[in-house]
Amino acid sequence: MSELTTDIRDGVCWLRINRPDRRNAWNAAVGAQMTEALHHAEHDPAVRCVVLTGAGNAFCSGVDLRDGFDRTPSGDPDLYGMHQRDFAPTILRLRTLPLPVITAVNGPAVGFGFGLAMAGDFMLMADSAFLRLAFVALGLNPDSGGTHMLPGLIGRQRATEVAMLGEPVTARRAVDWGIAHRNVPDAELMDATSELATRLAAGPSKAYASIKAAFNSGERHSLVEQLELEGRLVHSLATTADFAEGVAAFLERRPAKFTGS
Repeated sequence: MSELTTDIRDGVCWLRINRPDRRNAWNAAVGAQMTEALHHAEHDPAVRCVVLTGAGNAFCSGVDLRDGFDRTPSGDPDLYGMHQRDFAPTILRLRTLPLPVITAVNGPAVGFGFGLAMAGDFMLMADSAFLRLAFVALGLNPDSGGTHMLPGLIGRQRATEVAMLGEPVTARRAVDWGIAHRNVPDAELMDATSELATRLAAGPSKAYASIKAAFNSGERHSLVEQLELEGRLVHSLATTADFAEGVAAFLERRPAKFTGS
């Protein structure tokens, strides 16, 4: 079974993370398939809009910690290498794709899933869905472009609250704060997404591409530079006792006991 399904109809490429048994947790295979699918979408004249969502009742629950970590020659978790290879390319492709991208958040978008949801041009959320930067529970800083995109959307104070406290952001609050474009009843999410996607697919695609390029150019720091910084920061934290404790607590389904070391 493919971990990413693709369906092209009426000018819209629907991409669905297809790991419902893992609440669509992200891994290297999904990252590779997503990057390839976005490349094909960009060069397919039949595609004029992209929709990204998740199978089942989750959008993306973050990186799949059950898969473990690649290791550096010294034996430490190679979070920098994993970040630059498996996570950052998808965020960059979504943000720079010369097509409108809608993220249809049908359930929890946690950790990397939060960054993935923000990487679209329009975020539609089901009323029961929520966003959560859960990195702090692992003793890490946010990655996947979160430290670049979130402060720009909601300001530093609110972004600090979301990142340091790690509490869920409801769909209604996400709209009020300007993170999401719209929230709708769960049963109406796909219809609302389809309606918007159809409108975008019928619009001036070259103008959309120019709008995205101009917005990207106008941001205060380049996303490429910020992704590089995030990768180095999370990599440096991978050797801490707090990170090891955060991962162990997650896998054992218990509260973490951080020591600051």
